[in-house]
Amino acid sequence: MSNQTVANESNKENVPENEEKKIPIFSIEILKIIKEAQQQHGLRHNDYQRYRGYCTRRIRRLRKVMHLQQGDRRHFRKKNVTETNLTDERAVYIPLMLAERAWSYAMQLRVEANTEPRKKFHLVSRLRKASSYAIQLQKLCESEKFDARTQLETQAYVAWCEGMLQFELQEWKPAIENLKKAQMIYEKLASALNEEDAILYRNRYEELEPSLRFCAYNIGNETDVNQLLHLRNQAQGDLLVTLDTLMAQTRDSLSEVTWRNRTVPVKNSRVRTFLLANRDFNSLLDKCSTLAEKSDSLEQHLMDCKDAMLAIRDDIKTEQKMDGSSTSSASSLQYLHTYLSFIRLERSIQRNLLLIESALESDGKQGTIGSKKLQDITRLYEILIQNILEEQQLPGLEDDSDFQEKLIIKAKAYKAFRCYYIGQSLSTLHRWRDTMAMYERALNHISSVINQVDDDLKTRLSDLVNTIESSKYCAHAQSVLEQDNEEELDSLKNAKLQKLPLTKRLDEYYEDSSVLGKDPNVIKVPPEMEEIPCKPLFFDVALNFVQLPAFKKQQQPASDPANKEGISGFVKGLWGWGGKKK
Repeated sequence: MSNQTVANESNKENVPENEEKKIPIFSIEILKIIKEAQQQHGLRHNDYQRYRGYCTRRIRRLRKVMHLQQGDRRHFRKKNVTETNLTDERAVYIPLMLAERAWSYAMQLRVEANTEPRKKFHLVSRLRKASSYAIQLQKLCESEKFDARTQLETQAYVAWCEGMLQFELQEWKPAIENLKKAQMIYEKLASALNEEDAILYRNRYEELEPSLRFCAYNIGNETDVNQLLHLRNQAQGDLLVTLDTLMAQTRDSLSEVTWRNRTVPVKNSRVRTFLLANRDFNSLLDKCSTLAEKSDSLEQHLMDCKDAMLAIRDDIKTEQKMDGSSTSSASSLQYLHTYLSFIRLERSIQRNLLLIESALESDGKQGTIGSKKLQDITRLYEILIQNILEEQQLPGLEDDSDFQEKLIIKAKAYKAFRCYYIGQSLSTLHRWRDTMAMYERALNHISSVINQVDDDLKTRLSDLVNTIESSKYCAHAQSVLEQDNEEELDSLKNAKLQKLPLTKRLDEYYEDSSVLGKDPNVIKVPPEMEEIPCKPLFFDVALNFVQLPAFKKQQQPASDPANKEGISGFVKGLWGWGGKKK
């Protein structure tokens, strides 16, 4: 029996793991839907009757499409939308439009109640009907077929409908509680979504302020208001449990990106694909076994980044050409372009560091680093520092002091590496003083930033300090040895110059004391004979052997005047008369 019990318990524990998780398939932006419908069908001019007619027509169309007609012309058979009918998200629009129709009728009756007070009772019944339809909508959206955002919006919509009903009934305490609940949800949704969608929820948040103030005024006792606010803050955690789910869904879909405390929407599919790849790119690099594979992956990633930037530029041009384009959307695209530029520069820095590591690894196997390779490494550090300077000049980040300070610290750290390798290059040219100066400058850069960088860069800078200290001693020793060798060479050179006369060493400075003596070695007399080339003589004798051709004048025979007959001779010859007799 005990074995069977253990087996049953293990099976129960394995059941949730084997079950497939239901993924939300419906997402309905309730506030956006009703606001667009209200603005397009009468409420821009406070025409509630027109909006009520639109709701009626749309309900009829939805029931016809969803095959939920309530009977025919003779018979009525009520058909409510249930969870079994949720094969299409449009089915949820039916209770939503029913609630909107009842609310719009109530608002129409509120205007008419100014002259006909009895219509206020009808107004209250319509608001009750709107609240009941809103509760029906909430029950449908509590299904796992809907995402977290839809569930939050239905909660806010129900709280708003009930708050408006209690406001009309002058039940101030429950009214202020429900309106605060709706306002809180809209506030949280505005903070969780991107800037363009958040504007709508902020406006809704502000619309509820006058009603809340009026309720607080009618309550009168400030302690009751503070108590309600305290209860509201306590209920915040229980009410917005699904907010974390909403944020997780937003991160997975990557419909927006947050950088430097600012969130911008990502609408372009190519940009969204690149940002998803960039998020997991570091783990992809860790899987590469060699530096060459990492470098190739970075090159391909940089090409994808450039394509994404081109797509954003096209979107910016399209926004600028469109009439009535909002400034906020254009600024969001500009900020997203800045973020992509920052990613490109950071990945370029990462690629240059890999190239430097590859160069050091290949030369480390040989034991020494050649002067040409040192120049290549120095050039890579120059490009790396230039990338950091470009990051400082990115548009929109000029006033971000924290960002600018971090980049300055980072640039100084890499300048220390550049100074070290410049010193190494100078040491190959035996310029020891310049080498020591570059080492000292590198140490100054390191001492100013070593406590302000991250752990990885701090470790590399600490290793560089030890390397510079050993290199300084080597450079100092080499300079002393070369100084001794130079003195020996100078003595040998002076001995050779002393044997030469002054005229032979005019381009060499040498303090020869014998020049001021009685027998100065100025010039050798007589001077030595030197061979010089003789000047060649050229004579033009070729003309004597040239045979010129004999040209004879060719005399042309004189023309016979008798042959000059002109046009008359032609006519005579043509007709055969008047010719010359033979």
